[in-house]
Amino acid sequence: MNYNTYKPHKDLKSIVKFYWTLEVPFDPNNQKQKIVPDGCIEMTFNFGDKIKRYTSDTDFILHPNAMVMGQRTKSYYILPIGNVDTFAICFYPIGFVNFVNTPLEKLVDKETPISELFGQAEAQGLEQQMIQAVDSQQRMNIIESFLLKKLYKKNTISTIVKSTVDALLKTKGTIPINVILKDDVSKRRQLERHFRKQIGISPKQLGKAIRLQTTLNLLLNKKSETLTDIAYESEYFDQNHFIKDFKDLVGLTPKEFLDNEHMALSALFYK
Repeated sequence: MNYNTYKPHKDLKSIVKFYWTLEVPFDPNNQKQKIVPDGCIEMTFNFGDKIKRYTSDTDFILHPNAMVMGQRTKSYYILPIGNVDTFAICFYPIGFVNFVNTPLEKLVDKETPISELFGQAEAQGLEQQMIQAVDSQQRMNIIESFLLKKLYKKNTISTIVKSTVDALLKTKGTIPINVILKDDVSKRRQLERHFRKQIGISPKQLGKAIRLQTTLNLLLNKKSETLTDIAYESEYFDQNHFIKDFKDLVGLTPKEFLDNEHMALSALFYK
């Protein structure tokens, strides 16, 4: 696997986390790979062969070649049917709402063709430019020109959503929502409504996804630590709470996750 990340333009760095590219030559022995929630929305362009996303043990759909993957509330398996050649834009939780009018709750756990979000003509033009680009730098230039043009038209993120997301990111998902809102019930209802429209999922779901990223990094980069140490560092009440949350989102226990052949791709993203 050849995986690389790139920093965005300075005018996009508060809403675009990074760009990434992935190239994987076809291997008939490749296993399904599990993708886990990360609290981000991604726009991806596939220049290689089709990629399956499994909806059950045997049933699958094929990813659109140019699509947006909304917020994820659960893990799922993918499997390329040939060579992988992907360019992607990873948006911060508050990022993608700045470019579309569609409520982001409609994109959750789905792959949406970019033509449904930006219109057929504009989407087709963008996809063709990306296909014809000669390298990753040119693709970054193309996508940044597209995003900056969209960004300058409007900025729609609400203050209550931004401050909540900032607090969740700062505390790595550990701060309770009622603490952020100082137990103001009226603000909680307002936040839930705006959050689903502008982020796609609830504040609690986003907090869990962000917290998961911390535990994945600890598991993959500090394997000598015990699960109790990781639970403590991630501010879980106890080890059982940590294992339950992990299994809810990943579908495996932390011990099952390590060295699992189906987790090689996810592991690559966190090492």
